Amino acid sequence: VQLVESGGGSVQAGGSLRLSCVASGFTINRYCMGWFRQAPGKEREGVATINSVGSITYADSMKGRFTISQDTAKNTLFLQMNSLQPEDTAMYYCARKVGGSCVPVPNYFRYWGQGTQVTVSS
Repeated sequence: VQLVESGGGSVQAGGSLRLSCVASGFTINRYCMGWFRQAPGKEREGVATINSVGSITYADSMKGRFTISQDTAKNTLFLQMNSLQPEDTAMYYCARKVGGSCVPVPNYFRYWGQGTQVTVSS
């Protein structure tokens, strides 16, 4: 199992980024997949998940500006982020869950990518 994120960078407040997570060693639409983020000095928090039938769950604080999606032909997970704010600055990770409910709780996920840094300036 390997997950490789990309697409992070530095943007000004109000800007957008699209993160990608290429998976290998398994087929993403057979598992619950999720996006998470961790800011310096803070705990890792969930952003959104998508399960094997395409049902999506967003963390309450992430609704409205973030959109999770997947391209099964490319075995890739995406996170579209709009209207970014400085408080969105964090390392963003994709992850694969093993069993249980598909909700964006970090402890439920076993396989993680290395992360991609997003920095939003005011």
